[in-house]
Amino acid sequence: MTSIPLDPQSFSDEDFRFRLGTVPGSPEEFFAWSTDSAAVLAERRAWFAANPLRYAALLPEGAAIAQELMESVASWPMLRDAPRDLCSPGVSLFERLVMLSEQWEPDFVLLAPRRQTSPANSHHDEPLFTVAGGCVCFPSAWRLTDKLGQTVDQVHQPVPQLNSALASQIDRLLARLRPGKCLVRSNWGVCRLPELNQHPERNLPTIQLPVRLEEAWLRREDQCLFALPSTGGIVFGIRVTHTSWPDVRRNRPVARSLRTMPLDMLDYKRLADVREQLAQLLDDNV
Repeated sequence: MTSIPLDPQSFSDEDFRFRLGTVPGSPEEFFAWSTDSAAVLAERRAWFAANPLRYAALLPEGAAIAQELMESVASWPMLRDAPRDLCSPGVSLFERLVMLSEQWEPDFVLLAPRRQTSPANSHHDEPLFTVAGGCVCFPSAWRLTDKLGQTVDQVHQPVPQLNSALASQIDRLLARLRPGKCLVRSNWGVCRLPELNQHPERNLPTIQLPVRLEEAWLRREDQCLFALPSTGGIVFGIRVTHTSWPDVRRNRPVARSLRTMPLDMLDYKRLADVREQLAQLLDDNV
């Protein structure tokens, strides 16, 4: 479990809507260890030991991206004590990718550029990006293996109204992200347990009525995007933290966003039945 104080600046006091909300950042800072690093890294290694093929994957088109990533980050401070096999050509690239992930708290997904053969928009000269691999131990109810080979808009297809609102902006952002630049943003949701690993095959319980304060957590995903110079691949980092519902009090934007969230989005997030009580608990704690 990781718990941090809620940052009010991460939430906008307005009705729910999709927005990119990216700001400049640093990959090295994003992947740096936190005060909870020992526990988080131990949990990552345990999940990989239990079932590496559930939490890691690498398609052939992601091989060069994975290799370039490992070469690009080899000098980062948190990798000074990494296993020597991380750079050994005698160890498979997949195994080395897992070794790299065992040194980092955030998950990461590798996105490979693919030229469009049947242009569907005016930006057809820019590449689309497909999921080519990654290491995801702490998903928010999704499977990395389900997303392999999909374009970013296909990945987002299950999320109601997201593609109609942002797909073209996301495609342009990825296509125009230049090496040396990094963008960060945040998403959030609500869950019943502060479990980092919410893989669907774990069948974790969802929030039910009546909602109890100790059974509601704000699950925040801080996300990082940075491009690699040689392959043109993009690394998508995901760092998960939790804040208990009592600690979300006095945050009017969260309550407002819940109350204005469309019904199809509430159904997708499995919050339709508990939305009002979650918001009321925030009001009661002001």
